[in-house]
Amino acid sequence: MMSKTPQENITHIIETIKNEEIEWVRLQFCDPFGILQQISVDANDITEESFSQGMPRLDGSSIKGFKEIYDSDMLLTPDPSTFAVLPEFFDMDYREKDTTNYKTKAARFFVNINEGYTGKRYSRDSRYIAEKASEVAKNEGFDKCYFGPEVEFFIFDKIVLGPTPMSTINWSGGTGYSIESREAPWSTDNASGYIIPVKGGYYPAPPADSLNCARDEIGSTLNKYFGIRVEAHHHEVATAGQGEIQMEFDELLPIADNVITLKKTTKEIAVKRGRIANFMPKPLEVDNGSAMHISQSLWKEKNGEKTNIFYDQNDEYAELSQVALYYIGGLFEHASSLCAITNPTTNSYRRLVPGFEAPTNLAWSRSNRSACIRIPSHHKNMEVRKRIESRIPDPSANIYLAQSAMLLAGLDGIKKKIQPPDSVDMNIYKLSEMKKKELGIKKLPVALRDAIEALECDSEYLESVFAKDFLETYCEIKKHEHISVFSLPSPREFYLYSNV
Repeated sequence: MMSKTPQENITHIIETIKNEEIEWVRLQFCDPFGILQQISVDANDITEESFSQGMPRLDGSSIKGFKEIYDSDMLLTPDPSTFAVLPEFFDMDYREKDTTNYKTKAARFFVNINEGYTGKRYSRDSRYIAEKASEVAKNEGFDKCYFGPEVEFFIFDKIVLGPTPMSTINWSGGTGYSIESREAPWSTDNASGYIIPVKGGYYPAPPADSLNCARDEIGSTLNKYFGIRVEAHHHEVATAGQGEIQMEFDELLPIADNVITLKKTTKEIAVKRGRIANFMPKPLEVDNGSAMHISQSLWKEKNGEKTNIFYDQNDEYAELSQVALYYIGGLFEHASSLCAITNPTTNSYRRLVPGFEAPTNLAWSRSNRSACIRIPSHHKNMEVRKRIESRIPDPSANIYLAQSAMLLAGLDGIKKKIQPPDSVDMNIYKLSEMKKKELGIKKLPVALRDAIEALECDSEYLESVFAKDFLETYCEIKKHEHISVFSLPSPREFYLYSNV
């Protein structure tokens, strides 16, 4: 069957909205910090002109990191390739009794953001940044850039901020938090009697894994409603409901859209079950955090034939090409500044500490999960599977920006022929500081402030895609975020220092 032309696709979408009796259409986009934003419009207002002229539905000054109030009129232009009819249970308030919820039939688009009046694409639109990064790669001879994020997360029974959420802003009267999970060793409500020990959660079968059914539903919902194929899911290492979902890889923009759809779907299914999905990198002090390992490869296409530029069957070590090595060299060269985008929260650096299977040092290796860049090597002579995997990013990142920044860093490495250090085929977690120094292994940033300062000094490789004024605004907001967290005394500090 021949694929539809863009115009045929738009016509088909409008017919579907009518035939399916869609009442509301959700227009969705991410702010610069990866938070999903949404407005619902009357389905009758979706016309052919909506896709060419955009819809005047955004006050850009009300989105953090976007516009000033004196220049805030913006357009939302639906991307027809992202149309989907939503499951009925999406966007319900499960705090209310079922009889009070209004059940409606809705659909969604991801939108492109345009400037008001001129109609130009907005430079800070995450999807536009992803499109421009892919275009840079094409201009440098790489027709396809494939990415494969593996998203880790927790599904807790409850998170309680006490004595009130407001007390987390003014700590003087006392504050704290508690996490409840029927799987956790500290659970006081474990009717099943099955406990997952700290660091004992990798691959247990149900009934110990209480969330297998939820992950089944997440994967099936993604496939049925959004056409996203989930290759696998499983319980992850941490107790208290940590899971991982692996989607089939795709090009930069569509896989980023898929990650946002996965996060939204996971949250909806968790809340439907009376639980809460959490994508913080390090919600538990005593156990592993959540990563978002991202596989990457560059391809060329000629006469319908695709060639994986990262693959070299003559390389005995990892079947890795020289181009791939230069790409790794670029990731290492810009690692500290990249962390400001791939690990963009103060909580990110609570994950990047020794002892919890998270990278803290710059090293690469074949089949080595203690390295920050792993070369997956399950098979030999398999071009389609050859890739590099960055183990640094976490799910708090704006996936559009994170993948774009890594691509640009890798391309810079290729352009400048930056050779990475030798591979390290040993448990890097157990190396002494002296041995790491001997091997030339450098450290990753230990706090958000360090990463932001690195980005302020090392951003030139990004500026063909990321507007300079956007990077300045981003750094300013993130520095304030760092100060807002680290200027507040914590209960641990009183425990350590109250007798000084």
